[in-house]
Amino acid sequence: MMLAFCFTGVRSFPKLWKSNPYLGLSPGHSYLSLFLKDCYGIRNQQKWFSVKTVSAQNTKAVNLLTAKARYLRKRGEGSNMQVSSESHLFAAGAAKKRSEMNPHKEDHALPPVRNSIQLPTKPLNSEEWDKLKEDFKGKAKFESWIISQMAHSHSSVDVAKSLLAWVAAKNNGIIGYDLLVRYLYLCVFHKQTSEVIDVYEIMKARYKRLESEGYTLLIQGLVHSDRWKEALLLLEDVKKVMIASRKNYNDCIEGALLHQDVNLAWNLYQELLGHDLIPMMKTLKAFFDFGKNIKDDQYSNKLLDILLYLRNNQLYPEESFAQSIKTWFESVPGEQWKGQFTTVEESGQCLGCAKTMESIHLSPEEYEFLKGKIMRDVIDGGDQYKKTTPQELERFQNFVKCCPPFDIVIDGLNVAKTFPKARESQVLLDVVSQLAKQNVQLLVLGRKHMLTQHSRWRKDEMKKVQKQARCFFADNISEDDPFLLYATLHSGNHCKFITKDLMRDHKACLRDAKTQRLFFKWQQGHQLAIVNRVAGSKITFQHIPCYDTVVQTTGDSWHIPYDENTVERYSYEVPTKWLCLQRKT
Repeated sequence: MMLAFCFTGVRSFPKLWKSNPYLGLSPGHSYLSLFLKDCYGIRNQQKWFSVKTVSAQNTKAVNLLTAKARYLRKRGEGSNMQVSSESHLFAAGAAKKRSEMNPHKEDHALPPVRNSIQLPTKPLNSEEWDKLKEDFKGKAKFESWIISQMAHSHSSVDVAKSLLAWVAAKNNGIIGYDLLVRYLYLCVFHKQTSEVIDVYEIMKARYKRLESEGYTLLIQGLVHSDRWKEALLLLEDVKKVMIASRKNYNDCIEGALLHQDVNLAWNLYQELLGHDLIPMMKTLKAFFDFGKNIKDDQYSNKLLDILLYLRNNQLYPEESFAQSIKTWFESVPGEQWKGQFTTVEESGQCLGCAKTMESIHLSPEEYEFLKGKIMRDVIDGGDQYKKTTPQELERFQNFVKCCPPFDIVIDGLNVAKTFPKARESQVLLDVVSQLAKQNVQLLVLGRKHMLTQHSRWRKDEMKKVQKQARCFFADNISEDDPFLLYATLHSGNHCKFITKDLMRDHKACLRDAKTQRLFFKWQQGHQLAIVNRVAGSKITFQHIPCYDTVVQTTGDSWHIPYDENTVERYSYEVPTKWLCLQRKT
């Protein structure tokens, strides 16, 4: 039964979709502006979409429906340098642990706005909906608010349908676009394919063009039906006005694989990559799931290309995807692969097979390439990320040229503030004194105000710092990071640096994925972090990993780092769990 006939008080399908006289629209063609609020509470940014409607009297007459309808989107050496064996600065979950240990962190998020009425758990009749609307105290329109809450809470389709029936009865059979698209979201979420098709027929009859989220919902809903190829037509409609989203491609690829059209799936995947879109992990997982038990060298090579894509873009599969990769390798007829989930020791040795992972250190060629890029894009061309003058930068460059290569460069102000309860000059002196015992060349970068007598900056302690290390004090408004990067890179591939700053702004200043990847690899292998200090005694540093955390292969083995389900990994962190795959010989 068509959705239109399910609404109480709706006498005919066409009537449901005629122009609403309450809004002052003629039954021919007119302009209707609807501002649809974010029904899922994810974003408040306003955006307008154009939705063209086809007049019932004249198919050449086009109405402009402006609307917004968003759906839920799911979703850091040496004998005297004490080194902690804890997980390193960039290990998955490290940032969350640091956050939890910070007693000064406060949650400034505003509490959600709540209304006194409760969402119905069963379909309501007209009188019950009338009573619920009377009890509503919010400023928003009741119908929009209630369907938004239903979508957010994933209410049942039947409850939402009773709301639409009540609205249709009250509005001469008319249901607003915002209500319809939210209802569509619930149908898709609950996998009510027949209802999705009903809404699709209504929209196809009424609108010549939809906004992007309407297309996304219909594509997602249709690919699981026997009319899945019509989702491809919707994808083509989207591509006429914009680059389709990776979500649109994912759903169509999933539909193609579900219906055994493998060539179409691979063509869509290549098209997605051609638009420089990063595939969703579930898209890549679907290819591995489909390839289980299939003996097809061409298909297998394409799956291996996916793994190399993950490597080249430093992407990590989720745990379920890693399981699919393991299952596929072990299922290939005629192959003798065996996989296990394991970890890698600090030495870089896999605990599963005893092989050693690739080194974190850059090759001489990679280092020179990165050095050149940093000098051009960050130091010379990154004005938006630094507050310094060309004259001061030139003064610093001349200073560095007159010094021997440094072994460790220290962000003095950043390091001094590592332990808020301790005097800053004392913390910096402790760090410098401990490192100086290594007979290494030290550079301390600071600001001029650090030399002024203060309760937290004692002149006698700063003089001791200057006796043990080379020091450069910039103007108080200057940014330290460009100086830190310049001195470290200029000194050579052996030079380490100490700061809590994770350099994300500077990584973003680099213009291509290869350089960003090399920068992060260099950063992991050179950045020291302080984790503990006993006053007047030892400073404890986190260890620097000696191996790289990327997908890697020797031909007869694969090592794939993956994200655990229970670990929250920030974008600048790397996984600590690995899938080890070995081919028996």
